[in-house]
Amino acid sequence: MKKMLAPLGILFAGILALTGCGGPANPGNAAASSSTPTPTPTPTPTPKAYTNEELASIVAQLKDDQGKPLTVVPAAQLDQGIIAAKQMLASAVITPPACAALANTNAQVPDGATYAAGESISAADKSVTVITALAVKDPAVLAGQTKKSADALAQCSTFTIEVGGQKVTTQTQPLPQKTSGDQSTGALSTQVLPSGQKVTTLTVTGVKGNLGATAIKTGATVTADSAAELVKLVNAVLG
Repeated sequence: MKKMLAPLGILFAGILALTGCGGPANPGNAAASSSTPTPTPTPTPTPKAYTNEELASIVAQLKDDQGKPLTVVPAAQLDQGIIAAKQMLASAVITPPACAALANTNAQVPDGATYAAGESISAADKSVTVITALAVKDPAVLAGQTKKSADALAQCSTFTIEVGGQKVTTQTQPLPQKTSGDQSTGALSTQVLPSGQKVTTLTVTGVKGNLGATAIKTGATVTADSAAELVKLVNAVLG
């Protein structure tokens, strides 16, 4: 059961990180007064298109805080993981209901999206670091997803996930973080497994245009002090 619940918990932590643990994007300048001539609209640049291979090559260049290169997760394995996570979500009972809606909405990969992931396992502190990169065709997709989920996040500071009759309770607190992206979020989540063991998951997310990156570090001794190393990974993906 631990093996089933762990990836579900990591997925949910990633969802919370991506969907509004921080504030909205910085607002633009105030509208000009009626006496000011309306400037000619500037054409919106076409977002850069990324292939799965391009994102994987970016991830392959990353290193953890010990200087160890991250291992790129094979595309086929990543796809299988996404399917398995959706299946677990479908059979899981998540309380309160708003958190279930949050998970189900954001577990859906946008049509035409490309993605890649890498991981590093530390034997020293028995932690796992994961970085995911996601590119979409329309930047509004990421922005809209962030806003929609932020509205529900307030109800998800504490939630439970039940799978196969066993429950995992998670408490999440937002952590202000700043990445090189237009939007940045962070969160620290503590899970209590059925065995009583506690696992902490730290997440940092940055979104720049149509590209998003989420770095996750999970383990029994993980603290907010590791945020800087996760910010570094996110910035490396966003460029």
